[in-house]
Amino acid sequence: MGAGGRMVAISEERASRAPHARPPFTVGQLKKAVPTHCFRRSLLTSSSYLVFDLLVAGALLYTTTFFTFPGLLGYASWCLYWIAQVTGGTTAIQGGFPKTRSFVPKTKDKIGFAWLLYSNPAGRLLSIVITLTLGWPLYLLFNVSGRPYERFASHFDPNGPIFNESERYQVLISDVSLVAVGLCIYKMAFAYGLFWLLKVYAIPVLIVNAFLVLITFLQHTHPSLPHYSDAEWEWLRGALSTVDRDYGILNHVFHHITDTHVAHHIFSTMPHYHAGEATKAIKPILGKYYQFDGTPIVEALWREFKECVFILILMNHKPQGKQSCCLNYGSSI
Repeated sequence: MGAGGRMVAISEERASRAPHARPPFTVGQLKKAVPTHCFRRSLLTSSSYLVFDLLVAGALLYTTTFFTFPGLLGYASWCLYWIAQVTGGTTAIQGGFPKTRSFVPKTKDKIGFAWLLYSNPAGRLLSIVITLTLGWPLYLLFNVSGRPYERFASHFDPNGPIFNESERYQVLISDVSLVAVGLCIYKMAFAYGLFWLLKVYAIPVLIVNAFLVLITFLQHTHPSLPHYSDAEWEWLRGALSTVDRDYGILNHVFHHITDTHVAHHIFSTMPHYHAGEATKAIKPILGKYYQFDGTPIVEALWREFKECVFILILMNHKPQGKQSCCLNYGSSI
C-alpha cells in the first residue's frame, strides 16, 4: 500500500476509537450533573490564586537577589523562581481569567514545506524546538496556527479581522500597555544589566511561552481526536474534540488547567478551581466521548508531531445514501 493509502488506513482506525457521531446527550444534561456551586465565579478566589503565585515568585526573587547560595543550591534557587513565574504566567492566561482559542489543524494541502520537517526525526525535533520557542510570538504577531482569515491578521492589530468592534478599543489599550512595559524593560536593562534581566525576565518569558504552546497543542492534538467540516460541525461535537492530559506534579503547579480541559471546553466560563469537581460529575455521562491520555508529556509531544501532521477527510456512509464528513489526523510515517 502506498503512503497515501497507509495514512487513510491509520486515520480510519483512529476514527473508530474516538466517537464522532452526534452525542447522545445535551449540554443541558451535562450542566444538570454538575453541582451548582461549580459555576459560581468569585473574583476574590480567582485573584487569590494569582496573588499567591506572585507572592511566591516575589519571595523567591528576593531570596535569589539578596542572598548568595553556593554551587548547585544557587542554580536551584533560580530554577524555583522560574517555576514560580511559569505558574503565575501560564495559569493567568489559560486559567480563570480570559478564554483561549483552540489550536487549528491544517489539511495536507496547507502543510507546504513543513512536510519536509515533519517527515524525518531531525526535522521533527527542529519543528518542536521552533514551535516551543517561537510559536507563541508567531501566533500573536502573524496568527500562525490560528483560524485562517481572508487578509493579514495579527493579535496586535485593533482593526484586524480577528476582533469585533467592541474589542478593538481593548486591543489598543493592550498595545499601549505593551509599549509601556517594553520601555520599563529597556530602562531596567540599563539599570541592572542584561544578565540580571535575562535571569529575572527573559528566561521566565521563554518558559511561559513554551508551556503555553505545549499545553494548547497537546490539549487539541491527539491521534484519536476527530475534527469536523463546516457541514458537520456542531458546538458540542467541537467542544468534545479535546483531551485531558496528565502532567504529573505539574497538574498542581498549573492549578489543574492541564487535566480538566474537557470540562473547560464545555463550560468555558467555569472557574478553574471547580473544573476538577465538574470533570468527575460529567465523566459518567460523557462515556467514550471523554478523552484522557496519561502518556508522559515528552513522549506524547513527539508522537503527536509524528502522527498528527495534517487532517484527512473521511466519508462515512449514512442511511438514505447520505454521507458524514469527519476529519482525522494523517501521519508523517
